[in-house]
Amino acid sequence: MNGVANLALERESRVGTIAFIDLKAQQKLIRDKVEARLLAVLDHGRYIAGPEIDELEEMLAQKTGAQKAIACASGTDALIIPLMALGVGAGDAVFIPAFTYNATANAVLIAGATPVFVDIDLETFNICVDHLAERMAEVAREGKLNIKAIMPVDLFGTPADYPRIAKLAEKYGATVIADGAQSFGGKQDGKWVGALAPVTGTSFFPGKALGAYGDAGAILLNDEAMLEPCSSIRWHGTDANKQNSVRVGMNGRLDTFQAAVLLEKLAIFYDELEARKKIAKIYNERLGKLAAPQKMIANTESGYGYYTLATENRDTIREAMNKVGVPTAIYYMTPLHKMPAFADYATAQGLPGCEWAAERVLSLPMHPYLSEEQAHFICEVFEAAMAL
Repeated sequence: MNGVANLALERESRVGTIAFIDLKAQQKLIRDKVEARLLAVLDHGRYIAGPEIDELEEMLAQKTGAQKAIACASGTDALIIPLMALGVGAGDAVFIPAFTYNATANAVLIAGATPVFVDIDLETFNICVDHLAERMAEVAREGKLNIKAIMPVDLFGTPADYPRIAKLAEKYGATVIADGAQSFGGKQDGKWVGALAPVTGTSFFPGKALGAYGDAGAILLNDEAMLEPCSSIRWHGTDANKQNSVRVGMNGRLDTFQAAVLLEKLAIFYDELEARKKIAKIYNERLGKLAAPQKMIANTESGYGYYTLATENRDTIREAMNKVGVPTAIYYMTPLHKMPAFADYATAQGLPGCEWAAERVLSLPMHPYLSEEQAHFICEVFEAAMAL
């Protein structure tokens, strides 16, 4: 009997059930406090724009170092609203990596702009700044689109190369809107995600490191000029009195129940982040020579929304691990420029880095309630699967 089969027989007795993301363990820990928060909302009855919204926004700004935070209905809204506030629209170019979730491209297109796809760095899986520079120069030479914004994605929790991106933004007069949907809790040069760019959109989808019990998101601002238009657009484009429409807007509000949940989750988030780091350390030490874990540029820390590595024979390894009872995930099997909805924006030469990663990346279980024994067992299974 091979090693994988042996481990399949041993898993339950050695480490029990392994969850890819364990929301049940977290809920058990904080359920009483969450219930008290939800009952408080029922008591005051302000289901929209309740006091918990203000409390959450203040806490998010305080924890991230952002000047202001605006809670909104989803991570996608947290990207669309700033684009609208900047006046991004027809004829404008927004530069995004093509190896990410489709929400990034959707936000650009919903705002009426043109997504310009950029390749990724093979080690960090984040936007390749060298290719970004080439694409921006190309768009400038062609003169068909106005260079308006750069939207880097902090993939899997690791911040993009913001110092170099900021220089390109300054060169072309573009605004950086960070897609931090997966990177809450990440750091670069001593600053938290939320303070690394003029604008950051983040997601609190339930599976995120900081997740609500439904869709939720936030805009983290370090540009005071963006506060009024983003706040207005979130509430149907109305003025401060919510009476007159002063611009085109949307219903992008976060409901009070989700804010109540997030407040209790935020209270334990940084302890959970330390637990995530311990699991990542085990993975890195045991698997770093067998595969290619996501790397970070200097002075950068991941929020470990996911733990992802690149490996040959990815699909074979994944199948073997799943049979043992070790869940895995693939983010993302198809780069954006290969998707039918975005085919009109693909380049003839393709994006080889994105295509390479799509065939090799694999995400392992990552949550703060994994035990060290479970993490080591996951590594054992990965090692055995590689030997097949």
